[in-house]
Amino acid sequence: MSDTVLILGARGRLGSAAVAAFAAAGWQVLAQARRAPTAQPHPRVRWIEAPLHDTEALSRQAGGASLVVHAVNPPYTQWQAQALPLLCQGLDVAERLGARFMLPGNVYNYGAGMPPRLLPQTPEHPTTRKGRIRFDMEAEMAARGRRGLRSLVLRAGDFFGGEGRGVWFDLVVARDVAKGKVCYPGPLDQAHAWAYLPDLAQAFVAVAARDWPLGLTRLNFAGHTLTGADLHAALERVAGRSLQHKGLPWGLMRLGGLLIPSWREIVEMEYLWRVPHHLDGADLQAFAGPVPATPLDTALRHSLAALGQLGAGAKHAVSGAA
Repeated sequence: MSDTVLILGARGRLGSAAVAAFAAAGWQVLAQARRAPTAQPHPRVRWIEAPLHDTEALSRQAGGASLVVHAVNPPYTQWQAQALPLLCQGLDVAERLGARFMLPGNVYNYGAGMPPRLLPQTPEHPTTRKGRIRFDMEAEMAARGRRGLRSLVLRAGDFFGGEGRGVWFDLVVARDVAKGKVCYPGPLDQAHAWAYLPDLAQAFVAVAARDWPLGLTRLNFAGHTLTGADLHAALERVAGRSLQHKGLPWGLMRLGGLLIPSWREIVEMEYLWRVPHHLDGADLQAFAGPVPATPLDTALRHSLAALGQLGAGAKHAVSGAA
């Protein structure tokens, strides 16, 4: 088995973190994206601009890769049309290469009736369109596993940290920390699963270094489980100031969703902020050994600094953070 990984969607939020983590761990990284960056970020990284749908061209340029990481994520409003077809294209490439296949998963599969503690073997009862799409994606992986593909889903909570913007933490929760405000979408007393992206990317590397059984393997990345109050208090510690709390106007967004497609897609997943849940990562620890777990305040400090949401004093503290 070679130490070459093909990362699909390498300029996305998870893709960028995966490129950095695999390269730092000594892997040769083939980074696929529609446009390569102008500067090479690491001597172990080679960029590939072949489109995902061109299986033959992409497989030819990625020859020698023993692992494919599917970090492709279409816009929320295009999941219905694109998510499963894009996954199938990634699976086609992995099969052509004879490579293993990794997919970042989420908790959508479990549905609004999910129990507070989520295990890899917890029954899945999706209650939304996106949950059913995720369920179908993993079913496709399992079907291909019966034909000999080795694949793995590493399930995680909501992302924060890493490069770029575009997730709940950036656009809603921490958007106005510099102005002294935090917007939390749900009740402050319910647990919610979060994943610090640099830690999750390193967990992908740790899992990739292990042998996998035939078929589909599912593992959970525990990350940070926080109530809204926990997160608010941690943000105040990191910001070094009191922060005003405000909620999200779900009623207004439901009305607006009749006209604004992105609001409609967001409202469909509102239950994730009302239903308490955490991901039990014991199986991941048993499979791959200890995985990175950056202390919460350190992770939040780096995340806020990257978003430009820290004052000068707090920014200075980042350079000395562990």
